[in-house]
Amino acid sequence: MAILPIIEIPDPRLREISTPVETVDADLQVLIDDMFETMYDAPGIGLAAIQVGVAKRLLVIDLQEEEEGKKNPRVFINPEFSEPSDDENVYQEGCLSIPDQYADVIRPSSIRAKWLDRAGVAHDERIDGLLATALQHEVDHLDGIVFTDHLSRMKRDMLLKKLEKMRKQKHAA
Repeated sequence: MAILPIIEIPDPRLREISTPVETVDADLQVLIDDMFETMYDAPGIGLAAIQVGVAKRLLVIDLQEEEEGKKNPRVFINPEFSEPSDDENVYQEGCLSIPDQYADVIRPSSIRAKWLDRAGVAHDERIDGLLATALQHEVDHLDGIVFTDHLSRMKRDMLLKKLEKMRKQKHAA
């Protein structure tokens, strides 16, 4: 397994629309393992393949619920969702491609999701709570969308200016 470099905004690859995974094979399994290792190292709770420069419809999530204290890695291959609820949740979202920046994002509180798991087995279920939010966030990546696209122009500009200032300070040190 390897820790892969995470691409960061404004890298244009983050705006690419990812293509479907054609086969669940040994190469994909290696990528999945590398993505989990990268996500845990970052640390984060979700990572889309495009964030490590692979434009395939693949993402990994592990909410790592504190009270349980154990990992629950989930793989979503060719995920899609529908039937968003009318109820909405507000979560303070962050992103490994936009380091150390967070903002409240409103999303449907539940969705119906379809995907293949790591073994290529099809799933179709209703998902809610933080998992629904994380899945929507990561599927956005597969469609060339980052969480700041859900913010007002003013909030987005402020967040990106803070990120640029942080990067300048980091390089000056």
